[in-house]
Amino acid sequence: MSDNDESHMAQALALARRGLGTTWPNPSVGCVVVGASGEIVGRGVTAPGGRPHAEAVALDRAGRSAADSTLYVTLAPCAHEGRGAACSDAIAAAAPARVVVAMDDPDPRTAGHGIARLRAAGIEVTEGVLHDEACEVTLGHVLRVTEGRPAVTLKLAVGSDGLVPRGEGGAPTWLTGDLARAHAHLLRARTDAILVGRGTVVADNPSLTCRLPGMECRSPVRVILDRRLRTPTDARLFEDEMVPVWFICARDEMEPNAAALQEAGPRSFRSRSMLTAFPPSGRRWTSLPGAASPGSSSKAARRSPMCSSTATSSMRRSFTKAPRLPAATACCPLSAKGLIGSPTAVISR
Repeated sequence: MSDNDESHMAQALALARRGLGTTWPNPSVGCVVVGASGEIVGRGVTAPGGRPHAEAVALDRAGRSAADSTLYVTLAPCAHEGRGAACSDAIAAAAPARVVVAMDDPDPRTAGHGIARLRAAGIEVTEGVLHDEACEVTLGHVLRVTEGRPAVTLKLAVGSDGLVPRGEGGAPTWLTGDLARAHAHLLRARTDAILVGRGTVVADNPSLTCRLPGMECRSPVRVILDRRLRTPTDARLFEDEMVPVWFICARDEMEPNAAALQEAGPRSFRSRSMLTAFPPSGRRWTSLPGAASPGSSSKAARRSPMCSSTATSSMRRSFTKAPRLPAATACCPLSAKGLIGSPTAVISR
């Protein structure tokens, strides 16, 4: 491994970070193609919605210059065909002299197979360059594949008493300044979902969207823990119809507001007895005893990364299984007794 390898891989990782929050259900991957002369001839990042993959984008931009080049990619090229050819086959056809991979893909369809195909094609492969940094960028994908759960970031703003103050009059009580709030919105843009309890909706009446200039269309799916579906139908959540709202509720509970909420547009995810929740041991999204196991969503259920009408048209359906999200941000007000509005949910780092 040379200094040039680390420098080019760092550029590929920077590209991967740009795609975070937009590439679900696929991971965000970055790729850089360096020609035989040492000049960068192609760059790529996984496109919104997960296709095309970063390698395909970079090779297309490199064209004939990809021959005898060195290709840097943050995640091992896939070895399975989906809506296009496997990236490992596309790379082999482009005939680079060398491929540098930050980390292997834990997906059993690809793990080891993509790299093996490249070596079988006579391409030199170097593994593990900036591996730890790649693991951080790809954490959501790794956890989803290996443990069936998303990567969760807990965001809190606490006062001098160690507590999150409750909002008053349907507005939050601010503890942070403009820069900190802008960073929180950037965090939203880089994740697939943001989760709060019903108590937060009632106390703060948040919209939970990304409102950074130029990044409004990168708002995450908004997930509300509401055991009995008592969220007010005039909540600010429903003002932006382009960003889906999902509810996680208990299965055998009175739901006096269910019909009105369904008309307002959110999805409803029901478990057999308890809310899908975060247990106290580690950063996990799982089901409490007796709850339905998380399952993957259909194509129609995916959030549109570009805020298209697809998201709006699919918002009024009801599902019985919660989808597996690569990454989620949980913004949950805490009190001395635990989580306000969602007592069965516990989040810890």
